[in-house]
This record gives sequence, structure tokens and C-alpha cells, in this order.
Amino acid sequence: MSWNRKHLLDIESLTADEITTVLDTARAFKAVGERAIKKVPALRGKTVVNLFVEPSTRTRISFELAAQRLTADVINFTAEASSLKKGETLKDTARNLEALNADFIIIRHSASGAPHFLSRFLKASVINAGDGAHEHPTQALLDVFTIRELKGRVAGLNVTILGDILYSRVARSNIWALLKLGAKVTLCGPATLVPRVFEEMGCRVTHQVEEAIAEADIINLLRIQHERQRKTMFPSIGEYTNLFGLTQARFNRTKPDVLVMHPGPINRGVEIDSELADCPRSVILQQVTNGLAVRMAVLFLLNGGKGPQELAT
Repeated sequence: MSWNRKHLLDIESLTADEITTVLDTARAFKAVGERAIKKVPALRGKTVVNLFVEPSTRTRISFELAAQRLTADVINFTAEASSLKKGETLKDTARNLEALNADFIIIRHSASGAPHFLSRFLKASVINAGDGAHEHPTQALLDVFTIRELKGRVAGLNVTILGDILYSRVARSNIWALLKLGAKVTLCGPATLVPRVFEEMGCRVTHQVEEAIAEADIINLLRIQHERQRKTMFPSIGEYTNLFGLTQARFNRTKPDVLVMHPGPINRGVEIDSELADCPRSVILQQVTNGLAVRMAVLFLLNGGKGPQELAT
């Protein structure tokens, strides 16, 4: 299976075969990262722009390092230090960057659909690094990569996503990726943040946390997206933790081989007990490591790479 896409805008439009091609290519790049010399010249002479109009630490650094490992030139662009603060439109900003011969524009934006908007008129490849509450495709890809690496498969696994589903772009991308690869997805959280409408995507929805995690093979925790909520969605942080936090007592009643995931940043003591975030069943730091390999794979494939067979030597 080869990759023929120019952009990575979402997971919803990808096929299971395309997702698997990214995962297989990422596995080859992870092996590259374990060598003494970690760079490959796949993007030599190419320019990658990190256009982050919304704050980010993990994703921006991961993309920057991925591009550098592929020997690309990298430009980091932040809204706070740009003409966007002076009223320049996103379209004009992107076109100016393309005039500098940018080959890839990686965009994070608070407006859902911003990457799709740019992809309609830019010659550069556009990669969605998170758009509003819509999607965050590379986070979902690194999550399913981590699951497949540690469990050997995705199909047939019970994956519970626990937390703020309504405002989470990570949740939407994960749901699409997991369902396309054959997992069973349960969503749990307060009724105000996990509406029944998600059942239309093929998920199971429950508001009872003990039920949601009892048979889970994976528990993927999400923080509360305060910055996107237009009103208070539950009485207090303390009440959220009491009702939906992954406490040690709740964790003791899960399957002995369950894995705990979190896209970060973690709010310790809110969605997860601090000790659990660091326990042997937590794979949060493995997710970060795998994110680098996945983003290298995405850049490689969008640049015309055909898959992991090209990295076999």
C-alpha cells in the first residue's frame, strides 16, 4: 500500500490501509531513532514551517525534531511574534511563507477547519497539528502506534476514552482511527461533556466510570479543555475528580494488563492520581517517543515516500 496524499488534514478521510502505512513507516523510523546517527536525508533541501497560531509545547517540538531528523530546514512561527497580531489574515501569512518556498506548513489553530482552508490554495503540503475542537491527526496516529506496539494489535481491543470528549480534537481523531482499525470504543465523562450523539460514530457512551474501565484494555485520559468551553460544564474540579478521576481505588479494579495513556499536558490529581501517571502501566512517555517516529513518517510520506520498504536498508 503506497501513500498518495498531499496533505494530512484529518483521520476521518483516511482508510485503514493508509493509517497502517503510516504506522508501518513509523516503526521503521523508530528503528532509525535508535541508531548512533539518527538523521536520514529524506527531506534534505526542503523547508518545513511550524505555523502555531495556538500555544503548544509537545507537538511543536516533536514536529521540529522530526523535520530536523529528516535533514529539513525548519522555521518556527508563533502568532505572538508575527504580523497576525497586526491584523494580517491567516491566508496572507501562509502565502508569504509559501513565497519563501516552504514545502510543508504544519498548522495549529483555534479555528476548526483552518488547515483545510489553507490546503485549498497553497502549493505546500499542509499538516493539521490541531484545529479547534475538530481533529489532531498525528496525536491519534501516535496513540494507535503505541497501542499496536505494546498490545500487538488494535482490532478487537476495548479502548475507553475518559474525560472531556465534547471539546477534544484528540478524542475525535482517536475515535476515527480506533474504529477504522477495528477497536471497540467506549466514551465516558460527565453527560455535559459526553453527549449521546457520539453513539452515531459507532462508540458506546456511558457516564459510569467504573463500568467504562472495568473491561478496558486501554484507558486514554483527556484533560478538561477549559480554554474551549463557553460555560461551566460541571460544578467543580473536585467533583469531577470524585466522579470521573482515575484514582488508585478505581485503577485497582481494572484488568491487570490495562495500559494508561494521556496526550498531555497532564493535570495531576484531577483526571489521574499523580502516582498512576508514573506507574509501570502508564505509557505516557512512550507516546511522546512514538510521536517523533510518527511525525517523521508523515513528513516522509507526504514528500513522496512510498512506505517502510524504502527505509529497509
